[in-house]
Amino acid sequence: MTDLLRFGLVVVLLGLGMGYSARAGKLTTAALWTGGALGLLIFLGSGFAGLALLALFFGLGTAASSWRVADKRRLGLAEENRGRRTAGQVVANAGVAGLLGLLAWLLPPAAPLAHLMLAGSFAAATADTLASELGNVYGRRYYHILTLRPDTRGLNGVVSLEGTALGLAGTAGLAAAYCLGAGWGPAFGWLLVAGTAGNLADSVLGATLERRGYLSNNAVNFLNTLTGALVAGGLMRWLG
Repeated sequence: MTDLLRFGLVVVLLGLGMGYSARAGKLTTAALWTGGALGLLIFLGSGFAGLALLALFFGLGTAASSWRVADKRRLGLAEENRGRRTAGQVVANAGVAGLLGLLAWLLPPAAPLAHLMLAGSFAAATADTLASELGNVYGRRYYHILTLRPDTRGLNGVVSLEGTALGLAGTAGLAAAYCLGAGWGPAFGWLLVAGTAGNLADSVLGATLERRGYLSNNAVNFLNTLTGALVAGGLMRWLG
């Protein structure tokens, strides 16, 4: 397949994804174009494998957000704006991946490391989304991440055993998808650690800086994905 044909196919695929998201009301107009631009950067640096990780994260996150949404609304835990993602939320969850895609495109020697870091960012984003969205539904007891004392479901920095396990399952799914394309090996374990580290960082930041109003939820999510990327990259450089 020629480069021109590949690029044209990607434009079509991104256009179809944007069209579906618009019809389904999953993204605002600004978020649609932001997501399309980030998707293009991810493709330039990591090809169809990177787009597959983006699609998997988006699919799992959308499904988790929509799951038992009536119960979440009744409890006051449903997302604002009827679950439509804003441009800020798109950047918070996929901005790091977009920057890593650009890095891999501009600096081909750094591509292997950038690809793993990109997967680490999505592993962390998926872990956080599933842990919060499904943990609020299936959790039985909720604890403050730092004090481990019982706390209120849905507050920043509050976790449950069930939500944490579901977040780990999401990380495993992203890690498996990455390894299907890149080959099975230690990267699977590195991504499990990276996704969990990002999810943990998200909870700690939520319990401290976000609760006090120093960081927004989007900023915390961005730092979550950055943590996942840095941990994955660090493990590859240290143990690879």
